[in-house]
Order: sequence, then structure tokens, then C-alpha cells
Amino acid sequence: MSLKVRAVLVVVIGLVLGLSLSFGGGRFGSGEQPGNEELAFEQARLFAEVLERVKRDYVEPLDDAELMESAIRGMVSDLDAHSQYLDASEYRDIRISTTGSYTGIGIEIDEVDGRVLVVTPIAGSPAARSGLRSGDEIVAVDGIALETGNLHETIGQLRGHAGSQVRVSVLRDSDVIDHRMRRQVIRVASVHSEFLAPAYAYVRVSQFNENTARELRGAIDDLQHAAGSMLEGLVLDLRNNPGGVLDAAVEVADLFLDAGVIVSSEGRSLDSRFTRSAHRGDVLDGAEMVVLVNGGSASASEIVAGALQDHDRALVVGTATFGKGLVQTVVPLSKGRAIKLTTSRYYTPSGDSIHEVGVAPDVFIDDTPGHPDLSLSGVVNREADMQLAEAIEHLRARPVMHSNAR
Repeated sequence: MSLKVRAVLVVVIGLVLGLSLSFGGGRFGSGEQPGNEELAFEQARLFAEVLERVKRDYVEPLDDAELMESAIRGMVSDLDAHSQYLDASEYRDIRISTTGSYTGIGIEIDEVDGRVLVVTPIAGSPAARSGLRSGDEIVAVDGIALETGNLHETIGQLRGHAGSQVRVSVLRDSDVIDHRMRRQVIRVASVHSEFLAPAYAYVRVSQFNENTARELRGAIDDLQHAAGSMLEGLVLDLRNNPGGVLDAAVEVADLFLDAGVIVSSEGRSLDSRFTRSAHRGDVLDGAEMVVLVNGGSASASEIVAGALQDHDRALVVGTATFGKGLVQTVVPLSKGRAIKLTTSRYYTPSGDSIHEVGVAPDVFIDDTPGHPDLSLSGVVNREADMQLAEAIEHLRARPVMHSNAR
């Protein structure tokens, strides 16, 4: 056994035995379990043996740090589908997604058939001002050709310090066009709103970040100001919303509720056990609501839909939601790394767990084939979208239900 592998074995044994003692195992713990240390030693030896064999016999040479990081990543990801080890870059991306802002040029991109395409430039961004268009193929950044199959690296190349310059080369109609621009702080809107009729509005929430509740409150205020009175009905579209920050979901649900539990959670640690309740004040003053959901509505989306449904505050229309009823906590580690760890299970106000079950709609309407991604198109299709059509029909058939309290 090599000196490096022996050193790894000593470290792993120390960690395993230390954890065993910390959690009350072994002869020194509160629950005496003879043989725990021996088992830990054998498992550590097995780990070291595998590590040595992989380093010696794998077809390509491997770096020690890379191997250890892969082992850590595998340990965490094997816990469940949602726990994850995050390197410094991945942790930075998680923080960006929760704050709703980043420094870059302001485009949404996707990889299609090995090509990195511009989905849409964000209005007012450097990308939009420079003339980048939806459908442009990005072929190089700062003169360096893109590597296909690595969208994450391309995103990293486009981001950088505010004020720094970047050159993006795109292929358009067989011509390569260079766009030079300076990066700036980009605010990613998570709320899109528009009128369905003079007193009826549509609001789509594409994700839940730290700004979502404030954006949603502002959008509803603007709609009511434009209408000149309180709205008579609202469609809240949570379809294909993968979730996000739990507190943001609580704040969004709280906008439409006057009282009662929004969500509760149970876990092993004290911090993972909590109950969140609504505060008095419904921004719609009791006006009718419909929430649209589908199989892409997950996590925070399900918290909002479940709370509004259980309190009879909204009719839920669409298909069953994804069914992610677990809460993850991001735990920072050294050198900018972190782990995203499942720490608790959450429950709707009725006490139900929706994990692997989802929120069942009150009215089932199957997904419309070819249903557009409204977060990208920015418009609603009232004729082809049967779920939205059902929501509008429900709103118009219901009497206005404003409260008398002022």
C-alpha cells in the first residue's frame, strides 16, 4: 500500500471513528455498540483499497484531489435524488439562482443538437443592446471556440465582473458576427403578468427566489392600478416552475391568505422542524383565484398550490404536480464549497405529505400538446391553452367575492 493511500486510510479512519463517537456510537457513546470501531476500520480499509486500485489500474491517470472529490460527491448524491455536493462554481450558481441576479450579458441559452443557441436576450441587457437575437448560435467567447456538451462552462465564460468586456461570436445565416459588450448586474424577473380581461389578470411565476414575493406584490398592485379598482379574478400560473427558496413560497402564499398554517416541516435537527403561518392581509381582498399546475410544478410551487387549495382560497387546475416534499439545506464548506442536504419533510396545512404523490388538481385538464414556455415567450395563448381556458371560464362563472372590510 502506497504512502499516499496509507495517509488517506488514516484520515478516513479518524473521520469515521470521530463521527461514530459524535453521534453516540461505539464503546464511548451513550448507546454501547461493540464492534462499531472495527466495522469502521474495515470500511475505511476497503475505501483505501479501492482508491489504490483505481489509481494504479484505471485506463487514464487520475488526480488524487479529483478522486477524493468524486468519492465525496458520490457519498452525498447516493443519499437521495436531491442531496448534492457543490464545488465552488456550483455553489456560486446556487447563490445566484436564489438571489435572482448575476453579473453577465443577460441572455438565456440552451444546447440543442450540439449547438449552443440564444433562447432570448433579456430586455435592456447588454446582449439585447448589442443586437443578439433568439436563434443565434454562439460559436466562440473571446475568440475561444465553444466545447459542445459543456453548457455550464459556456455560462461561466459569459459571466464575469461588472464592467468587464466580452466578445461573443455568433453564427447567423451562415455569417459569423462578433458582438462586443460589457457585463453588468442582471436582474432576472421571476414574474410575468398581463390582463385577461378588464378585471381579470394572469400572473406567471417561473421560479421562487428572494425577490419573487416582492415582484408578485408589485405586479398585482400595478394591475389593480391599471384596472382602476380591485381585480375580480386572478390566474396564478405555476406550471413548469421547479421551485426554489422555501421562504419565498411562504411569502407568496401569505399574499393571498389571512390566517392559518402555510406549511410545516419535520426533521431530525431543531432547525429542520418548523411551522410557517399566514399573516392578516389578502392582496386580492378575497377575489376569486385559480392556480395552474402540472407535472413540472415542484417543491416551492407545491407548497403554494397545496396551501391555497387546503384553505379553499384557490381552485387548482391542471395535472398532478411533481411530488417533491423534501426540504434541502445548503451547508457551506471550506474554500467556497457546500453540500445541499435533505434535512426535513414538509407537510401541507391539512397535514399531508405530497412527496412522490404531488398535489392533485381540483379540476383535471391534461397538458396542452406543444404548450409554450410562457417564461420565454412572455405571452399567454388563450385559445390553444386548454388549462388556461378552463381557469378563465371558472373565473367568469363565479360571483365577485370582495370583503366588506376596508
